This record gives sequence, structure tokens and C-alpha cells, in this order.
Amino acid sequence: MDIVTSIPDTETDLAVSKQAAYEPLFKRRGPPRFEDLGQERQYRKERLAAGFRIFAALGFSEGVAGHITARDPEFTDTFWVNPFGMHFAHVTVSDLIRVDGAGDVVEGTMPVNVAAFAIHHQIHVARPDVVAAAHAHSIYGKAWSAVGRLLDPITQDACAFYEDHVFFDDTRVMITEASEAALIAERLGAHKAAILRNHGLLTVGQTVDEAVWWFISMERCCQAQFLAESVGTPLQVDPENARAARAVNGTAQAGWFQCQPLHDRILRQQPDLLE
Repeated sequence: MDIVTSIPDTETDLAVSKQAAYEPLFKRRGPPRFEDLGQERQYRKERLAAGFRIFAALGFSEGVAGHITARDPEFTDTFWVNPFGMHFAHVTVSDLIRVDGAGDVVEGTMPVNVAAFAIHHQIHVARPDVVAAAHAHSIYGKAWSAVGRLLDPITQDACAFYEDHVFFDDTRVMITEASEAALIAERLGAHKAAILRNHGLLTVGQTVDEAVWWFISMERCCQAQFLAESVGTPLQVDPENARAARAVNGTAQAGWFQCQPLHDRILRQQPDLLE
């Protein structure tokens, strides 16, 4: 299945102009900037541990499946990830492991999920702009991945993914080889998310928070479309307004900002994640 998701320049310009018009109304803060790589590493690891706790709280844990990665800010060809076999709800900063381009654990003592390495390594190599990538076997994402369709712009939230996600149509659901994972990275292209056939959702971001938020939002968009289609044919937002909504709510900054209430809540409830 080959679904075209490119955006004509004139339509992109229109979306950007609308973003410029709307942005002053929202006054959203952005992610912090760091001059010290050690501080940036600690920040990314704390956000990563929080991301797993958020996923657990939302019911995205399923056995040993699922992973979120964060590129190391100093050793940029390596990334931090959850140890294989640890429940999302138990992950702390000190549990995280750092994996290199050969799939070896260079920091930490626990093993890495071979699928996590295969998929995330290829994405991090193909997309230097991507700091984090998230994948889990969530219920609605898995179900929608078996439908074989992109999400439609039927809600404001779904518009964030309009023309910015792809369907990866491959029957190999067990991804453990570099060549297989490279196909996912190639299909993802410059987009923020992919629906992996018969597998689930994959999202990326310039921050951990952004990747985590897109996954959460995409999962709920899958749920919303199932519900809407169960009672009829959903009304769709027209392309111009869908692009305008994406220009405001589908940006990297918007993704990071949307995740902040969830991060603040999980940190207040589970401060042990920082250990």
C-alpha cells in the first residue's frame, strides 16, 4: 500500500501563515536548552523514565513489549532505553541502559530488547532530528493497525497527524533484523508517526515529551475513529482547516507542551522514578 502524504508548497505556506497568526494567542513555553551535556543527559533520562511511568498509568504495558528511546546528547550514535523485561511502572532513571550502534549495552547492566535496538537504531540513524521514538502494543493502536488505513481528520486532535503519518504495509510483524527496521525508517520519512501493519503505533519527536505525547494522542485518535465509525460515517475536517490545525497543534513545541501536565502529574504521584 502506497499512501502519498506530501504537502504542496502553497498549502504548506498557508499552514505556516496560520500558525504565525495563532501562535501569539497560546503563549506556550518550550523545552529547556542546555549548555552542559551532562545536565542535558540527565534531563533526557528523567523525561524518559517519566514517559514509561505515564505509559504504564495509561495501560500501554503488555508483557515485555514496548520501548521508548532517547538519543544521548554527547554520544549521539547511542541511545537510552528501558531494560528488556522490566515493567514500565518500575523503570527509574538509574535502570535505563545506553546502547551503541552495534546493539551492545555500554552503560547499565540489564539486556536490551533486540526489537527495540533494531527499530530505534535505524530511526535514529535515518533521522538526525529525532531525539526520541516511542512504540508500545496499545489496544486501539494495535486494532487500527489491522485496518490498513491512515487516520482521518475527524477531530481537532487527529488533525495533528493529517498528512504527517504513514502506514507501513509489511506482513513481517516481528522486526529483529536491521534490514527490516530500515524499511520502517525509510517509510517513516520525515513524518512524526507510523502505523505498523498488524503491529501498532510508532511516534518520534525532537524531545522525549513530544514522542510520548504523539503516541498517547495517536492512540486516542484511533479509539475515537473506532467509536465514530461504529455509529456512522464521521464528518471530516476539510484539508485547509486540517492543515491549519496541524500547524498549531502538530508542531514539535506543541507536542512537548501537551505532555507537560502528564509529566508533572506522574512526577508528583511517583517521585521515585527519579532514583
